Amino acid sequence: MAGQKLKQALLPILGLLGFLLMWSIAANNVTTSLGKFPGPGAVITQFDNLYQEHVSERDKELAFYERQHKRNADRIAKDPNYVPKVRAYTGKETFLDQILTSLKTVLSGFILAAIIAIPLGIAIGLSHTLNQAINPIIQVFKPVSPLAWLPLVTMLVSALYVSDDPFFSKSFVNSLITVTLCCVWPMVINTSVGVASINQDWVNVSQVLRLPALTHVRKIVLPASIPAIFTGMRMSLGIAWMVLIAAEMLAQNPGLGKFVWDEFQNGSSQSLSRIMAAVIVIGLIGFLLDRAMLQLQRWLSWDKASAKR
Repeated sequence: MAGQKLKQALLPILGLLGFLLMWSIAANNVTTSLGKFPGPGAVITQFDNLYQEHVSERDKELAFYERQHKRNADRIAKDPNYVPKVRAYTGKETFLDQILTSLKTVLSGFILAAIIAIPLGIAIGLSHTLNQAINPIIQVFKPVSPLAWLPLVTMLVSALYVSDDPFFSKSFVNSLITVTLCCVWPMVINTSVGVASINQDWVNVSQVLRLPALTHVRKIVLPASIPAIFTGMRMSLGIAWMVLIAAEMLAQNPGLGKFVWDEFQNGSSQSLSRIMAAVIVIGLIGFLLDRAMLQLQRWLSWDKASAKR
């Protein structure tokens, strides 16, 4: 048992060390127009630089508001009737800010998709007639890349989301809808398949007890189909994270995708290492999002074997 645990601990470490070694060797042998391809050391340096830039930007923001507060206090001292005005800080988004922006967008779009897709999937799984009516629509739009929808979404949001003081920025709404579109289909399909595959004996028990429709869904359908629902949710979240980064690059919406594109356009000697740092962060966040969904599945699912990986 102890040897098995030691093996499980060592194998990921050995795999990581092997990857870092191959990365270092490859980086030393690849030269681009901007210089050597960044190795692990250069990327680690950029992580520190990006954090220091964030700290510096927050210091500037604090100093900005302190100056406003002092200026307003002086005006009020001279004129008690003066109504102070506070302007928002408009400094550039740092790397950490853009990480938070992308996370907020992907989680918002994912939750919105779940609110739409899971009830729809349950309804399709329970009704053969509804499945026949909606399945062709799903099969037509499922293969369409969400990025193909992006120009249409942008035009619709610009035309319909008109406000002098919008609660959400248009760039956020564009990315949100794009993420929602890529999340809906896997969740709908997996949920409907899970519901349609429920053990017939459980359905018969529900019929014998004459459970109301909502009680049947809550007591029988949802618990039985949770493994399939979470499979669709995990697939959707992984796809959504990839699509969001691409959408942010294409539409220049705030987030990690825009950071990568801006660094590529910048073309400085540090751009490659900063892009590589962003790529690593994107991968790590995608991994953590999947692990979070897996842990949630373990808590909620009766079938623990379905949540082992």
